[in-house]
Amino acid sequence: MPRIVFMGTPPFAVRSLEACLGLGEVVAVVTQPDKPKGRGQELQFSAVKAFALAQHLPVLQPVKLRGTSFADELRALNADVAVVTAYGKILPKDVLEAPGHGCVNVHASLLPRFRGAAPIQWAIASGDTKTGVCLMKMDEGMDTGPVIDRAELPIGPTDTSATLHDALASLGGAVLRRALPPYLAGELAPVPQASEGVVMAPMIKKEDGAIDWTRPAVVLERRLRAFTPWPGAFTKLDGALFKVHAATVARGRGEPGTVLSAAPVGIEVACGEGSLLLTSVQLEGKRVMTAQEFLAGKKLAAGSRPFAPA
Repeated sequence: MPRIVFMGTPPFAVRSLEACLGLGEVVAVVTQPDKPKGRGQELQFSAVKAFALAQHLPVLQPVKLRGTSFADELRALNADVAVVTAYGKILPKDVLEAPGHGCVNVHASLLPRFRGAAPIQWAIASGDTKTGVCLMKMDEGMDTGPVIDRAELPIGPTDTSATLHDALASLGGAVLRRALPPYLAGELAPVPQASEGVVMAPMIKKEDGAIDWTRPAVVLERRLRAFTPWPGAFTKLDGALFKVHAATVARGRGEPGTVLSAAPVGIEVACGEGSLLLTSVQLEGKRVMTAQEFLAGKKLAAGSRPFAPA
């Protein structure tokens, strides 16, 4: 039975850890240090730590990896492999080489497309019709290592980063179950990534959710789904933050940001190309409302331009 070290932090990684429990002996779980959260700034466990403790697995939470003795700690565990899923830190060379078969990574994209921190969100925002999971032998680059196995997943027209996150997390566990045993047995050789088609997926920033009405409606609708639940899609209405939770692409035309119609079915706003029909919205300090509920308390005149850059 192979000895496995698991490294991961957010909820996405839990499915991979579950898979590892059925593939070998998990001798340690490495996750990010506890972080203060909420108004009381109480220390909160990562999702992986919470799951690991429930399974009575030993947990390690190094503050730093580079320039420390952490690689020696890994070697002392005599691990055959380290499985890494959304750990959140770059692994230095000595850590990568500590397990007998190195470190393998569950990455939520079809490499080399969308290397980096936010592959799920950028796949949706870019209008891709499919994504997937790659199991990769890690090297010192940013998601540049050779691929051991991959599986595809279609992106539906209503998928958000939240729905795709859960589906890809499950798929990552499935790929591990299928590919890790033959990899460790020397029966499945990693294949170098193609040099063409490299696309980066940088970390999402809050400002990425700001609605730029000069962009095409199809682009804005994709970004809305890509950035759900965070940072969301938002603009300003009469100076107050105005979030759009759901919208569909329409065919209206007008100066970008112009209200074309305001009816129970939705608030239609002109974009650089086409228009967006806003169907679920939220004004700062208020609950999420349907367009009909919102318009019952706030009138928006056709031809007006009440929206300002966030």
